[in-house]
Amino acid sequence: MTRPFRDPRSAHQKIAAHLRRRITRGDLAPGVQLPSTPALMEEYDVAGTTVQKALQVLKEEQLLVGQPGRGVFVQGGTQQSVTPEIYMTPAGDGQPYRWISEAEKRSQRASVKLLEVETVTPPFEVREAFGLNADGQALLRKQLLLRDDEPTELAQSYYPLDLAQGTAMMERRKIKGGTPTLLASLGYPPVSFVDEVSSEIPTEEEVVSLELPKDMPVMMTFRVVRSIDERPIEVSLLVKAAHRYRMRYVVKVP
Repeated sequence: MTRPFRDPRSAHQKIAAHLRRRITRGDLAPGVQLPSTPALMEEYDVAGTTVQKALQVLKEEQLLVGQPGRGVFVQGGTQQSVTPEIYMTPAGDGQPYRWISEAEKRSQRASVKLLEVETVTPPFEVREAFGLNADGQALLRKQLLLRDDEPTELAQSYYPLDLAQGTAMMERRKIKGGTPTLLASLGYPPVSFVDEVSSEIPTEEEVVSLELPKDMPVMMTFRVVRSIDERPIEVSLLVKAAHRYRMRYVVKVP
């Protein structure tokens, strides 16, 4: 017999989850006014303080905004789709990193903040992907990616030292066209990649870097990029706010 199970969350968390899903999936579009507090009290059969706590959660997530004397309106929109393969292609001669150029197509302003460039002993799964032993080392380039000045993604990308040595990747500066362009110029173009996407509880660094609201999980992508002869040339841990983005993969069946 199946054991009965009840949602252990508080009433305001369940209401926030229901409204959040309607916003991120497009049922409540930006600019739409939410029903009044009494109407929401009746709809969810809860007290007014419970409704206000639920709305406050969504305001902290920047999905709702209150306008004094008018009401509460949807501020955020549907989740933005991210198509990873777009960013794998090296930029053309003289062209900016694809993070920048793709944002411009959406009339957005993108930027990259370089946080760290260091030779490190990478985490276990990165060492496994590169075939390194327990004390093997790789180059880490950590970046914070922003759209319209809002933190979007915390990216920790690792590279084999024998590829990185003597190149601009070792320097604490941005690379014209990004590392895919530089690697391609060295004879190691990205040919394929594998993503493993999971939902994770954020670390303190991720909460602060991405300016996450309380109790918001993150979407983590563990990516292995391979070049000619299946050689791994980049392994990345990419972290995004889970409520703002969705991954879009296009698979063509042979």
